[in-house]
Amino acid sequence: MIVNAAEHAWVLGDDRFPLDKEVAVCPNHFPEREQSGHDLLASMQDHGVDRTVISHVCYYGRNNDYTSHCVQTWPDRFAGVGLLVGYRLFSPHDGEQNAERLEKLATEDGLAGLRLSPIYDRDVQWLDDPDCDALWSKAAELKCVFNIFLAAEQIPQLERMAERHPGVAVVVDHMAMIDITRPDEEGIEPLLRLQRLPNVYSRTSLHNPSKQPLPFNDVWPYLKRLYDGFGPHRLLWANFYEYLIMRDMIPFFTDQDRALILGETANRLYFERTGP
Repeated sequence: MIVNAAEHAWVLGDDRFPLDKEVAVCPNHFPEREQSGHDLLASMQDHGVDRTVISHVCYYGRNNDYTSHCVQTWPDRFAGVGLLVGYRLFSPHDGEQNAERLEKLATEDGLAGLRLSPIYDRDVQWLDDPDCDALWSKAAELKCVFNIFLAAEQIPQLERMAERHPGVAVVVDHMAMIDITRPDEEGIEPLLRLQRLPNVYSRTSLHNPSKQPLPFNDVWPYLKRLYDGFGPHRLLWANFYEYLIMRDMIPFFTDQDRALILGETANRLYFERTGP
């Protein structure tokens, strides 16, 4: 089972799924081409990928209809992670209302969890605010996954929240956007501290910290440290161009490691929904 743990999907010119700058998280960066569910299916066939997790794209903001459409149209191929709380979305302080919104997304719209992106709110601390406890408690009840897109300096917020809610599976997106040109204590070391929490996982995303072209060799030593710390059972890959690197090139993965990293863990978290 090969599972791509994160791709975006959107369509242009479809009145059912309009792009609306009033609700978009990224209103100044709208696309000129689409990447539909059909496009993802074609890429999956090209790469030999069985399933993909759709990370709801910023163009739609808190309107998760297109991701839900893909999940409900192809339930054996796609899982979905929605946008709900944070920058240009619903306020983190909505408390119980956000918990109710999550329940609807999970039970009616078929989504597997949420992406929380405090990286867009670097001057505002909300991720570990007590007002968010209701949302996290509901996620634990529903076996939802929280993908967390944050900067390295925000990791302590996540550490506190993941410890308060051990029943929520947490996936750190993009290796916390660490800057490999900075000292370790400003990047990889805070990320590695999360290894003590068994409900926290890391997505590899080699291209984000890399300063080199494919196959991003300058990040391999950092990947090795993540691998040594979290273990292969708590690492996930994403983005089609990273698949062959993970499958064929990383020298310290065993065949058993690759089975976990390339699909078994993501399948369990997002499709089987078994929790951390």
